Amino acid sequence: MQNLQQNIEITDLSNFKTKAFTKYYFEINNRQDLSNLREVIDFSKQNNLKVLFVWWWTNLLFAFDIFEGIIIKNNLSWWNYNLESKILESYSSERISNIAENLEKDYWQDLWHRFIWLPWSIGWAVFWNAWCFWLETENNFLEAEVLDLETWETEIFDKQKMDFSYRNSFIKNFQKYFIISVKFDLSQKIEKYSSEVDNIYFREHKQPKWNTCWSFFKNPSKEFSAWYLIEQVWLKWYKIWWAFFSELHANFLMNDWTWTYKDLFNLIDLAKLKVKEKFNIDLEIEVIIVKN
Repeated sequence: MQNLQQNIEITDLSNFKTKAFTKYYFEINNRQDLSNLREVIDFSKQNNLKVLFVWWWTNLLFAFDIFEGIIIKNNLSWWNYNLESKILESYSSERISNIAENLEKDYWQDLWHRFIWLPWSIGWAVFWNAWCFWLETENNFLEAEVLDLETWETEIFDKQKMDFSYRNSFIKNFQKYFIISVKFDLSQKIEKYSSEVDNIYFREHKQPKWNTCWSFFKNPSKEFSAWYLIEQVWLKWYKIWWAFFSELHANFLMNDWTWTYKDLFNLIDLAKLKVKEKFNIDLEIEVIIVKN
């Protein structure tokens, strides 16, 4: 099958950097590759293989040594900002942080300032309704061009169809769609809550920068953040072998290059247990754990 590779290492596709391989691997580098995608999906169905789409810097934890399926890497990249209409168009694999920085530098557009250093692609941010200091991706969302992986037709999803909620979207709940491109209207600031936090300083001095997928647990509420709960049960900097909660931010799980995904699961279970015992709160994982 054209461009379908076998036995490829995928360690770098998760920022946790746990050693992992995949049985099959396919890349979408341009719109023409979308025409070959149907053949790849048909192959997966015929051979009863799982399919996982990945983007740049996705918050995934690979809970396997070898993925017995097909990893499909989205590399669609291009974006444009219209200074008059203030409409931003972008392919789904563009890095949201790079766009936010260039909007400020080249177009004097700072609505997305809080997205600088946000470690996701545009498509992944829409999929997750990613947020930073209460600025959510949905706030200025206009529409998305998506490919239905069952009918193989393209559709335009508006904001109502996307049905965004906290860390969630329609596409995330019904994962039969591939996001091709997205449009945003950046003509006005829309935010759930205002924030005066200097996110550049915060990310530079308050968050770790290596071998982590950023926040691991969802914040249960505005009053009870996950990092606070983990600190209160004395797990900040706690280690199980070489997996640990960061000393800078207790909701960041870290890898010092020698851990396995099994170490992480022990740490997850311990945090959930202790928080439940002390606060009667169930911590909910927001990182996607991929299993065979």
